[in-house]
Amino acid sequence: VSTQSGHYGRGAGDRVHEFALKLKGASYMEIHKAGGGIGFTVDKTRAASEEVLLDLYLQRLKLMLRNGTTLVESKSGYGLDAQTELKMLKVIEKAKLLQPIDISSTFCGAHSKPKGMDEICATKDVLENQIPAVLDAIKNGEISVDSIDVFCEKGVFETESSKQILLAGKEKGMMINFHAEELNYIGGVEMGVSIGATAISHLEEISDEGIQHMASSNAVAVILPTTAHILKLKHPPVKKMLEEGVIVALGTDFNPNAYCVSMLTVMNLACIMFRMSMEEALVASTLNAAASVGKSDMHGSIEVGKWGDLVLIDAPQWEHVIYQMNASEIISHVIKKGQVVVSK
Repeated sequence: VSTQSGHYGRGAGDRVHEFALKLKGASYMEIHKAGGGIGFTVDKTRAASEEVLLDLYLQRLKLMLRNGTTLVESKSGYGLDAQTELKMLKVIEKAKLLQPIDISSTFCGAHSKPKGMDEICATKDVLENQIPAVLDAIKNGEISVDSIDVFCEKGVFETESSKQILLAGKEKGMMINFHAEELNYIGGVEMGVSIGATAISHLEEISDEGIQHMASSNAVAVILPTTAHILKLKHPPVKKMLEEGVIVALGTDFNPNAYCVSMLTVMNLACIMFRMSMEEALVASTLNAAASVGKSDMHGSIEVGKWGDLVLIDAPQWEHVIYQMNASEIISHVIKKGQVVVSK
């Protein structure tokens, strides 16, 4: 049964027009600086009602369930202000009660710098406005939040600003689960390990020293093949990570930039792009993915005492879920906590 790490399912508005720009050679940061990318989705999400966002989110979760996912990490991050970030987190909270997938909620108010703000002002807004608003909502029982995330990147939130935000969340009981070394190496991994990160994602530009730091800790490396593929990024050194003893997980990174709901597709890409074995990809998509959100005690493997989450397939052997490029068609049943929730 699969677990999805790093998923932004609540945003409004697709970015199919940007896909055409990427095919013509535009880079992620070129589109971002021109007002597209995250900023485009922020505008659409701010304008959307909570009801519209919830409907979109439930549709996407249904597709993920059909593809065998029974635990997902869902992030906010398309608000960049307290009001909209809370709106997204409330949508996540409502969805927990309306469908069977277990959801780990991540606050990602530092996903980008809002229009008109520099890094200093954006960091101050997250620390002084967004985090207090999130904590008040938690206290009032409106939401629950498991983790905090930051886009730790050159020209977005540099290492020191990221550290301040992540520690502010950790001090209030949130796990640290953040983006680092996606487009540029800036020492985000070393910083994250030093403050006790649970998981660090992307890692295309991770250094040898960063790999060693992760190997010496329990931090999970969340690898996102869809994003590396679509943005034509340098492949993260997954084989070296595995050889050095890093705990590697896989995720869809579902968002308007990487519109993929299927961990089956992700496993296929990981094996082809990063030379992972099928066994490595399976563990990365189940037990290790559950560990990336602090839930491997009850999820991610078939063991006595854990939730009875199972995927049954109509195939001669389990490897077909990776071998077949559109393997959802061979899923006959999805079982969640002992109950059949998908039947072919």
